[in-house]
Amino acid sequence: MNKSLPLLNEKVTKCELCPRLVKYRESVEPRKAFRDQTYWKKPVPGFGDPKAQLLIIGLAPSAHGGNRTGRIFTGDLSGDFLFKALYQEGFANQALSRDKNDGLELMNAYITAAVKCAPPNNKPTALEKRTCFQYLTQEMRLLSNVKAILTLGRFAFEAYLDFLKSVGQNVKGLTFEHGKKYHFENAPFLFCAYHPSPQNTNTGKLTMQQFCAVLRGLNAFLRK
Repeated sequence: MNKSLPLLNEKVTKCELCPRLVKYRESVEPRKAFRDQTYWKKPVPGFGDPKAQLLIIGLAPSAHGGNRTGRIFTGDLSGDFLFKALYQEGFANQALSRDKNDGLELMNAYITAAVKCAPPNNKPTALEKRTCFQYLTQEMRLLSNVKAILTLGRFAFEAYLDFLKSVGQNVKGLTFEHGKKYHFENAPFLFCAYHPSPQNTNTGKLTMQQFCAVLRGLNAFLRK
């Protein structure tokens, strides 16, 4: 494993650069179902296979998911949907993600978020996005085997475009759309998908079939 990745993740968990996010993440009151648990209440680093060819970028930890468990997409409905799909398509060893010690392992995939702290109403500010961008950039550089990026939702899509611009790529005219793909010279291929939030999955905007179709496309691309 690249020793710098664990060091970066440790640095992430100690970050206090955004006062609004620090205040919110630390003030979240446990839900009744979790009142016997100690919430993480710190920034949530990425996790997965350090040699992964696929990097999945989400928006931010949820207040009672990653902010509770300390692992992104763990312990919430978005994660339930995501890991079921990843398991079905061979990117995870199990379909459930309940806590950091549940035995979940990712295969050829690494998951992170554009913003590492749970934001109020799941909406980081533009300044918070810019402040956290340094961590996404470092992750991108340390995950040297990555060939494809899967952005979950428009916010993550725009965060990756920011990275592309920072390394001199032309992103003019690129738009977010579920199932869209973009090829770049000297940068990982981009696959777009709706975020697997209940707002999308419970309304039928995003179905398991639609999401798995994107993952199958990724698998085919990575096998080339």
